[in-house]
Amino acid sequence: MHSPNLIAQRKEILSPKVVDLFFDGEGVWIPSRYKVMHGGRGGLKSWGFARVAIILATHHKCRFTCAREYQNSIAESVHETLVTNIDALDLRPYFTVRDTYIASNVTGSMFTFAGIKTEPRKFKSREGIDVLWLEEGEKVSEDSWRIIVPTVRKAFSEIWCGFNPDLPSDPTSIRFMPVSEEKPQEPHPMARVIATNWRDNPWLSPELIAEKDYMARVDPDSYQHVWEGDYRRHSQAQVLREKYSIQDFTAGGEGWDGPYFGGDWGFAQDPTAGVKCWIKERKLYIEHEAWAIGCDIDKTPELFDKLPDARKHVMRADSARPETISYMQRHGYSRMIAVKKWKGSVEDGVAHLRQYEQIIIHPRCRHTIEEAKLWSYKVDRVTGDVKPELVDANNHIWDAVRYALQTIIEAQPGIIEFYRLQAEKMKQKQGQ
Repeated sequence: MHSPNLIAQRKEILSPKVVDLFFDGEGVWIPSRYKVMHGGRGGLKSWGFARVAIILATHHKCRFTCAREYQNSIAESVHETLVTNIDALDLRPYFTVRDTYIASNVTGSMFTFAGIKTEPRKFKSREGIDVLWLEEGEKVSEDSWRIIVPTVRKAFSEIWCGFNPDLPSDPTSIRFMPVSEEKPQEPHPMARVIATNWRDNPWLSPELIAEKDYMARVDPDSYQHVWEGDYRRHSQAQVLREKYSIQDFTAGGEGWDGPYFGGDWGFAQDPTAGVKCWIKERKLYIEHEAWAIGCDIDKTPELFDKLPDARKHVMRADSARPETISYMQRHGYSRMIAVKKWKGSVEDGVAHLRQYEQIIIHPRCRHTIEEAKLWSYKVDRVTGDVKPELVDANNHIWDAVRYALQTIIEAQPGIIEFYRLQAEKMKQKQGQ
């Protein structure tokens, strides 16, 4: 079996910036210890690395380790990204795809997946890595970089890193970002570095364009970070700062309260959002999300069907749109009800969310993760002080969460009793 000459097709299957990062004008591979792509969403960083890896794997025998700071399951890896691109290039016959690895049937190339901090000893013991592909490089700690560099030690081995810059003080930013006021030193001398954003993506989908334009309109600061790849501003203003984490989990069964469902309606070009969440041992778990910009009312039942079993349970939704609730009730969501609101209900909801020991978000809930990072208080333009006023943006999922938990929040200050009951459950479970 001979695989197709993908190098000859590089200009059709890669963006121009990615081509220039890896190949010279004649299609000859450019060796470099580090190949780095930074920038905002839609810049084809993951997609570009995946396709170049596939090209390399079909022409040479290589050992790829695809890693990130934490990886608790294969669902958190780039496994799906690789498979999606293998299929898009009609190359499935040339690869063996398994749950924990991907192999080339032609060259014997192998893709494996790892979390550096998840299993540091296992990662350090890996031998013969030709290419280490690091995803979400902005989250890679200095301790992890100290592990990475000596582990990837094979002659001519390379480290590929893609990241959306978060803070100038992040170790990955210090290594690879251009000179700035915050970082006077030069980027790593052995690195080829490019910035790539949505403008560099010839295949940008209408859905991504709609999301980009929406954020630019409602929250220009977040737009600059998410889409243009600028550093995040005002991290101290985050509503859920140091409160949430991203983990794979399976909900339901003994000790799980819920599920709780909530819905927030879009207006004009604003997103409609829905959520399915649970509570266990003073932790809030966000299991599923539904999110779409410009969702017509007749498409909303189908959108909310992305929340498993939503039609079977009570769903609390924004009372500002009674006609939408009535439509949903007539189209399969008979248990949907309008949420109660009161003076200070938003602030009470925020206080409730911050009283959980931790808010755990499933990795598939991409918009929930983004909003957790971007939902913020206003910041004084002159002094930089954080104000006790919420920015009305990046809050659609979290409005849906507040609605889902409305009866619990409404019980405040009875929330103390709620936590007491939760603590008693924990003690009973431990005593069994």
